[in-house]
Amino acid sequence: MASAELPGVERKKKSNVTYAFICSILASMASIILGYDIGVMSGAALYIKKDLKITDVQLEILMGILNFYSLIGSFAAGRTSDWIGRRFTVVVAAALFFAGALLMGLAGGYATLMLGRFVAGVGVGYGLMIAPVYTAEVSPASARGFLTSFSEVFINVGILLGYVSNYAFARLPLRLGWRVMLGIGAAPSVLLALMVFGMPESPRWLVMKGRLADARVVLDKIAETPEEAAERLADIKAAAGIPREGADGDVVAVAKRKSAEERRVWKELILSPTPTVRRILLATLGLQFFQQASGVDSVVMYSPRVFQSAGITDDDQLLATTCAVGVTKTVIVLLAAVLLDRVGRRPLMLTSSGGMAVSLVGLATGLTVVGRHPHTEVSWAVGLCVTSTLAFVSFFSIGLGPMTAVYTSEIFPLRVRALGYAVGVACNRVTSGVVSMTFLSLSSAITIGGSFFLYAGIVALSWVFFFTCLPETRGRTLEEMGELFGTIDAGTEADRDSAARLLSSELTT
Repeated sequence: MASAELPGVERKKKSNVTYAFICSILASMASIILGYDIGVMSGAALYIKKDLKITDVQLEILMGILNFYSLIGSFAAGRTSDWIGRRFTVVVAAALFFAGALLMGLAGGYATLMLGRFVAGVGVGYGLMIAPVYTAEVSPASARGFLTSFSEVFINVGILLGYVSNYAFARLPLRLGWRVMLGIGAAPSVLLALMVFGMPESPRWLVMKGRLADARVVLDKIAETPEEAAERLADIKAAAGIPREGADGDVVAVAKRKSAEERRVWKELILSPTPTVRRILLATLGLQFFQQASGVDSVVMYSPRVFQSAGITDDDQLLATTCAVGVTKTVIVLLAAVLLDRVGRRPLMLTSSGGMAVSLVGLATGLTVVGRHPHTEVSWAVGLCVTSTLAFVSFFSIGLGPMTAVYTSEIFPLRVRALGYAVGVACNRVTSGVVSMTFLSLSSAITIGGSFFLYAGIVALSWVFFFTCLPETRGRTLEEMGELFGTIDAGTEADRDSAARLLSSELTT
């Protein structure tokens, strides 16, 4: 009998993983809007500066200010997603970016362009926060890393589409070309808003609202076995403060979060966190900071300027080389999605940061040599710059790129997950904004080669942080993360010792 049932069980597991796969794709499409903006602005900036006659400082502000605007969206998304649900928050993100893209495409001057950046930035903040959180909450533990990494995959798809848009519309009249590049970014938002209706709501959000029957339906579709679905429902109920035993009706009364409750969540997360939550918050902030402090935005957003400094001056060659960067990032991040749940988070993270540091040293060396011989063609240095850039984005995309969203979305307790992820995104966006808004000025002050030597030093520090502070989370359910980072309510010395031994073994794996 058992052998006769095995094929049916296996078919159900494959069907459920496929269903979670489709849900993750739909949610992660929200990340395309950020990727497209990063990619398209790298090329459009060349033509915006020529057409609007703006300075380098104005250009830096235009490029980087979206990251600060996205802070509004990321924090608002935490509350919105708890209020109207995860999937309809995706619609809000799409609507905001649609409006922002149209404003930028129709901009008559710098002021209108900045207004479009504000609206689009809020939409980007919504998308950055909600896509990984939703995906983590609908994914089975065995495939969560693979599915949550789709957020980074689609960021890279968006970057590539932005690069292709640059190349496709570069030959239009100067006044029209960059406006078409920016305005056409509204198209993915429309597609995303329509696809949302094929997504189920997050089972964890449904439980938080007391809709247990609806949560059971979703869990039956995404869990690999009925027993796993029942166990996950019990764990989520416990995390949401609903007794594991009893309260099994279709709808149960769950106390609404009041302002005092919200303040308590802030207190638990920021003001007086438990040792476990403190370690989780430290891991999150470190990951989010080092991802952007690595200088990835300087490489991606200013890649035409970097390649110009390396000696490539023809516009077509610049944009074509930039497209190669986009293709490389997209291909490698797809490989990372496959490896996340097979190799694990820590090995990929350490390999990624180590390779990025070496690549940045190579890029900085090549740029320094070219900079010291401005009137001489140093072909080997140009080749080193291009090769190092491709190596850098490859190492970034195999680990630090997708890992940040995956790791951050899975380690917070349910009670503070949305807010905790929003805090992490805020750190990410502030760091990204500072990096992208200072790159040109930094390059003028210490040379462009010196800038990348500085980034290499920061990435070397990140390797030490990852090795020291990030335990392996592969294969763990979301409800088990408290044990991994140290038992939240360890009531006995034996419990604390057990948690410490578990953490020690994970850190040395």
